[in-house]
Amino acid sequence: MDQPLLDRAASSSSKATGSRAAFTDAGFFSVITFSWMGPLLDLGRRKALDLDDVPTLDDNDSVQGILPNFEAKLVSVSGSGKYTDVTTINLVKALVLTTWKLILFTAVCALLRTVSSYVGPYLIEYFVDYLNRSPQSAKEGYILVLSFVVAQFIEGLSSRHLLFRSQQLGVRVRSALVAVIYQKGLSLSNQSRESSSSGEIINAVSLDAERVADFNWSIHELWLFPVQIILAMLILYSTLGLAAFAALAATVLTMLANLPIGRIQQNYQEKMMDAKDARMRAMSEMLRNMRILKLQGWEMVLSKIMELRKEEMHWLKKDVYTSVMLISVFFGAPAFVAMVTFGSCLLLGIPLETGKVLSALATFRQLQGPINSIPDIVSVIIQTKVSLDRICSFMHLEELSSDVVTKLPRGTTDVSIEVRNGQFSWNTSSEVPTLRNLNFRIRQGMRVAICGTVGSGKSSLLSCILGEIPRLSGDVQTCGRIAYVSQSPWIQSGTIEHNILFDTKLHRERYEKVLEACCLKKDMEILPLGDQTIIGERGINLSGGQKQRMQIARALYQDADIFLFDDPFS
Repeated sequence: MDQPLLDRAASSSSKATGSRAAFTDAGFFSVITFSWMGPLLDLGRRKALDLDDVPTLDDNDSVQGILPNFEAKLVSVSGSGKYTDVTTINLVKALVLTTWKLILFTAVCALLRTVSSYVGPYLIEYFVDYLNRSPQSAKEGYILVLSFVVAQFIEGLSSRHLLFRSQQLGVRVRSALVAVIYQKGLSLSNQSRESSSSGEIINAVSLDAERVADFNWSIHELWLFPVQIILAMLILYSTLGLAAFAALAATVLTMLANLPIGRIQQNYQEKMMDAKDARMRAMSEMLRNMRILKLQGWEMVLSKIMELRKEEMHWLKKDVYTSVMLISVFFGAPAFVAMVTFGSCLLLGIPLETGKVLSALATFRQLQGPINSIPDIVSVIIQTKVSLDRICSFMHLEELSSDVVTKLPRGTTDVSIEVRNGQFSWNTSSEVPTLRNLNFRIRQGMRVAICGTVGSGKSSLLSCILGEIPRLSGDVQTCGRIAYVSQSPWIQSGTIEHNILFDTKLHRERYEKVLEACCLKKDMEILPLGDQTIIGERGINLSGGQKQRMQIARALYQDADIFLFDDPFS
């Protein structure tokens, strides 16, 4: 489709909020202070917001802007235009090269936040000494207070921008991954579809892509932790001297205690995801055959689902237990580091003055956050690695060959469909082809009906014209656009008009002719809101004939040259 699903004209209210200009065209001061959100917040205070009131995304944040850039980077790092050659490293490189500007900006914000957060602990000793002094300089006091205020202001501002830009980075990463997974799912071969269920694809889109996108919250914690250690060591060394090295040794010891537990957790994460895939595969199959299961063997299938759930819960419990162990190790780390540091001061004879103790305690408290977040960071890294591996394994599945059908532009020949010496098989390793010795030519304007018994290959013949069945030999050639009506109706959730137009422009005269030709006029009169009636999931509130005639109307409304109807009288 050429048009995005949320393509809509800007209404008066959306123009009032600035539409695209709300963030894209905002000035420097507006971006820094987030004042570009003011018109939208003011409109939301006065009335309930709807879709037309919300500003559209910037081109760099939309799928249409991200996907071409991401695919180009993926091709350049992998050296191939095929998804089957993508590795985990290549996928990570492509994501980084696509979003490097946002990553760099968030890195600067994270560094400013970290440095400014240690200004307070560093100045505490000077502030205590200033208060204990008998002749106090007002100028020095103002400078100290101003330093505290400026540091807090920089920390708060950088934290807000880090939060906003990290969310923006996550949206871009998730959009790029979901788009390539969706494209891969459309091009899977028949054997790949049999080996990969819809449940696994759902997990890849809703779970794995989400986990990789959530890694943006922890992406800077890896290199910021050494920076925080260095800043803390400088403050501690300036106040406690050689006892600071004891604090460093205690910190490193708590970090090393995490490594073996992290490896165990990675193994549990992989086992849990495999069990989740098995459960989703069974649930999808059960939902597709719900009517048969209710009549035949519901108890047997239910017991099977419960066994799969127990298997998944088994690995989930182990994963949670290891997470608890990680949290337990590092939760007491700040107190352990403080105990070791002050004990070393007593052994080395370093005096513990009020200012030094308060500065050290503030530094330990500031270091407590990153130390306590290490278990979560390790867990996120493990989950992200597992999700990236699963996405890459899905991308390695076999695809439909792009050269099965030779597609000619409309008007180049008067032959719409031509098959010469065609042999096709759903299973390429089978000795007996599904279709063999096909030779036919269909010219423009011809109406051809193919009749046969059940299982004789009528649907497979249409699939070979569409290029969905592997070609063993021969040639297939089509001329012009193709509209296909499947045997099982495919209905989207939305209005009847939306299903027929399928995101194309509305031409009222043509639309009315299509409704008349497909005998949908009387159905529109029966339905409460006519063609604006909302259709449920898979057309649940329509009869079988209504759904079939609706998808025939959708095919007729498109500007197609070839119409393929699979069992149109069903």
